Amino acid sequence: MEIVAEKKALRNAMKTQREALSLEYKRAYDTWICTALEILITERNCKVVHAYLPMGNEIDISPLIEKLLKNNTTVVVPKIVKNRTLEHLVLTSLDNLEPGVYGTSHPKKGVVFTGDIDLVLVPGLAFDTENYRLGYGGGYYDAFLAEFPTAFTVGLAYPFQQLKTVPKEAHDACLDQVLVKE
Repeated sequence: MEIVAEKKALRNAMKTQREALSLEYKRAYDTWICTALEILITERNCKVVHAYLPMGNEIDISPLIEKLLKNNTTVVVPKIVKNRTLEHLVLTSLDNLEPGVYGTSHPKKGVVFTGDIDLVLVPGLAFDTENYRLGYGGGYYDAFLAEFPTAFTVGLAYPFQQLKTVPKEAHDACLDQVLVKE
């Protein structure tokens, strides 16, 4: 099977498994992720955290984002723009969002962030033991992570999303860590 088809099949399989999670399990696991991330952010003394705004049944890091905002940590979130590019907007509240493309959301009238980022929380559909990820197929995060090589990158995964290997191509970014509870 060629790599593009292999990636597509794996994406579909991961989405199906994620949709099948019970709400009780998902809530408990998402809470664990938020707690583990809070510890990591404190240990690394992160002042600027780039976080995704959860969509669909992705790991819900909204409670963590709320805590970071209350603790005056700068939270930056992506806005998808053309040519596989992300614009990075400062988030001040989860209450003032507007819909973006592909089911995403971003701050209304968001201010573009241009400084250094300490930590990037990376969504994905599958991750392997070498910390490579399989995303949604747009290449946005691969391009973004190449722009911020000094940021510490963490993928967030449910246990079934952690695989021995994921199909990879030359442009696929390797993360620093994948946070998953075994």
